[in-house]
Amino acid sequence: MLRSLSIRNYALIDAVEINLDKGLTIITGETGAGKSILLGALGLLLGDRADSAALSDKSKKCFVEGTFDIRAYALKDFFSVNDLDYSDSSVIRREITPEGKSRAFINDTPVNVSVLKAIGERLVDVHSQHETLTLNESRFQLAIVDVVAGANGLLDDYQEFFRNYKKLTNTFAELTEKENKSRKDLDYFRFQFEELEAAGLKTGEQTSLETEAETIEHAETIKSGLSRSAYALDGAEENLVAGIAEVKNTLAQLARFNPQIKQLADRLASSHIELKDIARELDLLEGTIIHDPKRAEVVQERLDLIYRLQQKHAVKTVEELIDVRNQLEDKIGEIGSLEEQIRTIEKELGEIRSRLLDLGGKLTKKRSAAAPKLSKEIKEMLDELGMPHAELKVQLEGYPEPRENGFDKITFLFTANKGGTLLPLNKVASGGELSRLMLSLKSLLARHTSLPTIIFDEIDSGISGDVGARMGTILGQMADRLQVIAITHLPQVASRGKSHLFVYKEESGKRSVTRIKSLSKDERVNEIAKMLSAGKVGEAALKNAKEMLAVK
Repeated sequence: MLRSLSIRNYALIDAVEINLDKGLTIITGETGAGKSILLGALGLLLGDRADSAALSDKSKKCFVEGTFDIRAYALKDFFSVNDLDYSDSSVIRREITPEGKSRAFINDTPVNVSVLKAIGERLVDVHSQHETLTLNESRFQLAIVDVVAGANGLLDDYQEFFRNYKKLTNTFAELTEKENKSRKDLDYFRFQFEELEAAGLKTGEQTSLETEAETIEHAETIKSGLSRSAYALDGAEENLVAGIAEVKNTLAQLARFNPQIKQLADRLASSHIELKDIARELDLLEGTIIHDPKRAEVVQERLDLIYRLQQKHAVKTVEELIDVRNQLEDKIGEIGSLEEQIRTIEKELGEIRSRLLDLGGKLTKKRSAAAPKLSKEIKEMLDELGMPHAELKVQLEGYPEPRENGFDKITFLFTANKGGTLLPLNKVASGGELSRLMLSLKSLLARHTSLPTIIFDEIDSGISGDVGARMGTILGQMADRLQVIAITHLPQVASRGKSHLFVYKEESGKRSVTRIKSLSKDERVNEIAKMLSAGKVGEAALKNAKEMLAVK
């Protein structure tokens, strides 16, 4: 509930303080006095766009501040999620600088406009001629039916499943597309993998084969060289090993005379052993070298296979080929994994769809049961508002696939005339008829749910006389359940208010400024009389005003 509103330096307002209470608050005033300016200032608190052009004094800031009693609105979670300090009496403030910059605060904590708008929607419902057009929206019509049907809890459950359903549906589509694309490559991947797998590649194999191929190709040259080398070392009559042995023996005899000679003798002894060992290994290696044409053919075929695979996969080593094989194996595995994921998601989708069908069916049942009840109650209120032949019918049509709000398409069909054809609202209802219908719907909603503060901006436009009185009665009944603020030009409506605010202009220096004051009992009588007489107030108008206000 809006407890107070403070406005500084906004449009024609230099400073205004308004205190509000429960029940029906009436706001009246002459055309152009600034009633719409009040709504504009309040709109800033509710997240509307800020504009420095609205500043009365361009050298100063604009301030709009509202105090709200929020105990009835279950907003503690909202405050927690947005890291705000909760208080049953919360203050919302909006500032606009001369440069056009805007700042917003909730209980002195800075917030962005999206948070302001989100909380504003929970605190105040401003009904204007523009807002009446939402009556034509199927989503709004469905929301009304659900409130009357008491289906919002069921709808919350449905929407939770629907969100999961949409998420899984999108995932399923992505995986299916990926799997279809991958499947086109699967046979190619398998062929490449199987070719590499069949090759039985081993790390270091290429170097070993290339060495063996060189050895076989030059076997005779190698054997001849090895044989000559072994013979020179340890086979000839005067060979290196024998010569070194003789030197070694000589140095050994001289070693007792000089320590340095002993060191050299020891070193030569080591060389003698090494040369004998080399000669032996040369001899053994020569024996292993064989010119084997068949083996050469096998080795070359293996190398040709390796070279061909390297060229095919644009790599240079066997190790890189093994990496390619492993990557192909992973790709094939991923495709198989996609198939498994798709099967799992298909199963989950089937289960969720089954649950959606169940919940959606229950929603449809509740909505179908509520539709005639809603039509009946609205018809009764429209009758009170001077539309005795008006009829509203709630038409339900089914969608084949689940949607965000169930399987139902809701259309309000309407006629204002006896025997008239029921048609969608946007095709048959005039502005005045829509206003009365919207008031009826808001009144109906107030009976079934806890609405925030509601502000009606000249909902009585185009209405007069007895209909205006009945409209005032309905507004009064709504105000028994919630705070209602009505900007009106009808005395029949104004007289129903628990409190009455009067908006007027006065000269201040070289400019006109908007003022607002709370009317006393006598001032209300004069204001209602003025509204009744549309001119000079006479005794009859004053008497009538007193009767309307039940003032003696």
